[in-house]
Amino acid sequence: MAEISTIARPYAVAAYKLASEQKALAKWSEMLSFANAVVSDAQMQAYIQDPKVVSLDLQANFLKVCGDKLNEHAQNLIKVLVEYGRLSILPAIVTAFEELKAQDEGTLDAQIIAAAKPSAAEIKDLVKRLEAKFGKKIEANVSVDSELIGGIKIIVGDTVIDASVKGQLQNLAYALTA
Repeated sequence: MAEISTIARPYAVAAYKLASEQKALAKWSEMLSFANAVVSDAQMQAYIQDPKVVSLDLQANFLKVCGDKLNEHAQNLIKVLVEYGRLSILPAIVTAFEELKAQDEGTLDAQIIAAAKPSAAEIKDLVKRLEAKFGKKIEANVSVDSELIGGIKIIVGDTVIDASVKGQLQNLAYALTA
């Protein structure tokens, strides 16, 4: 089965292109976030997953809950997702849409995973280097993972920079078995 992000990406790209043409990226971001909040609600999740619910009822009730928060095009996206049984991938669509929007605005999200909590100066220096490398503004999300043993792992989009001891040990183990 295809990965959820692979299925969600074409929907996100279509929504992004439409929003970009309409010069309404912020509005679309708002609408998608609202629809995502509705999908994420526990009662709505139970309703969506109920096999007795017919897709037309799901579509009508979902749009009724959203009210006037969605424009005609966003409502059409919801209708298509319901029709193809893909309403559950809406969170992945929102994530992909926001990534496209961030790329367009010249920002990239970076996940920085360190073995020990880095200082503010170290983070600032690292962000500065990443901005120079990627040529865009970097929004850093820093977390600590003691399983790295030492070093750091950075994920920016599809790029992974693994300078951790754990990563080096895994590379060594692979090289020895190959």
